[in-house]
Amino acid sequence: MKHAVILSLVLFSALVFAQQQPKTPEPAKPTQANPNDVKSVDATIRALYDVISGPAGHPRDWSRMRSLFHSGARLVPTGKRPNDPQVGARVLTVEDYIERTTPFFAKEGFYENEVSRKQEQFGSIAHVFSTYESRHAKGEQPFQRGINSIQLFFDGTRWWVMTVMWDAETPQKPIPEKYLR
Repeated sequence: MKHAVILSLVLFSALVFAQQQPKTPEPAKPTQANPNDVKSVDATIRALYDVISGPAGHPRDWSRMRSLFHSGARLVPTGKRPNDPQVGARVLTVEDYIERTTPFFAKEGFYENEVSRKQEQFGSIAHVFSTYESRHAKGEQPFQRGINSIQLFFDGTRWWVMTVMWDAETPQKPIPEKYLR
């Protein structure tokens, strides 16, 4: 009898514990990429900048965006928040990024282009420090500059974006000259 009570408690605890654990969502199956977008690091980064750029109200090609990123990839904006002395980082999935930026892109033109790059590669991994400028319209002066830190992975057939982390330039934090050449 004593063993039956202990076994019942153990099974009950295991059941409760299992119910309290969040289930890990199945990774989304990536959209089939255009082979020209993912054939090289250069092509993948060019596609990344292209897919987020466009005039106000112009829907972005989110399927193309999804096709560039590996399942589980993250986008991480960093910087100071208003009225907060701490620097923060917000970790986003591709879907989070799409959800957060779609209303902005509906109202504002946004063009981001690479102006300089520092790249390192070893085997199937690459890291790119990509200095960018952001504009509301082509031909305008940039309203922002910064650096995208982009990590990519080559699976033997194509390149995948794994992480994009970025930080914007401020008067207190100018972009070093070595990242502008």
